[in-house]
Amino acid sequence: MKKRSKLKHSIYLLLALAMLVYALPRINFSGGWTWASGFGAAWAVFAFLIIGSHLHYLLGVDEEKQRALERIRKAKLQQWQLKWPEETQQRQENV
Repeated sequence: MKKRSKLKHSIYLLLALAMLVYALPRINFSGGWTWASGFGAAWAVFAFLIIGSHLHYLLGVDEEKQRALERIRKAKLQQWQLKWPEETQQRQENV
């Protein structure tokens, strides 16, 4: 499943790059800022965002973050479990 997902993101990344390579030379900025050039610039920004999001997924930044969060969760659980007998003992002494 994970390999298929990476393949899908790779294909989408290549398509976004191809559209950007095709469109950037056609956007005309020499005549100043017109509605057409503004739209072209906004379109290019969104294309770069799409490319960045696919690269983010393919490079596995989320996987590293998930592993780090899992280590933190395990450490907190272990601390909580070590603290639990102390709280139980204190309650028994107070009763």
